[in-house]
Amino acid sequence: QVQLVESGGGLVQAGGSVSLSCGASESIFEISYAAWVREAPGKQRELVASMGTSGITYYGDFVKGRFTISRDNSKSTVYLQMNNLKPEDTAVYYCNLAIRRTSDSGILNLWGQGTQVTVSS
Repeated sequence: QVQLVESGGGLVQAGGSVSLSCGASESIFEISYAAWVREAPGKQRELVASMGTSGITYYGDFVKGRFTISRDNSKSTVYLQMNNLKPEDTAVYYCNLAIRRTSDSGILNLWGQGTQVTVSS
């Protein structure tokens, strides 16, 4: 069973940067869709960034050019580079990938285990 493994995150000061990664536990054929969502205490889960197969990206309004989602298909890994972090970015960040294990397989929707990002003021 393919799983996603997230890494990165931690404690950072406001204005700092953090890089998150989300990799499949085995080599896969394709990442059809990738997204990062976050959940802060007392708030609804919100979409941070997403990327489709074509590479077209979407970012939440609150990102305002500070974050970048990227993908390395050869490593079956998706990244989220976060710059100029603010205390309100504090949340657990989850990756969500829609993948195909082989060229003949259907889409499999997977979630990472989540990683905490805490931004101090």
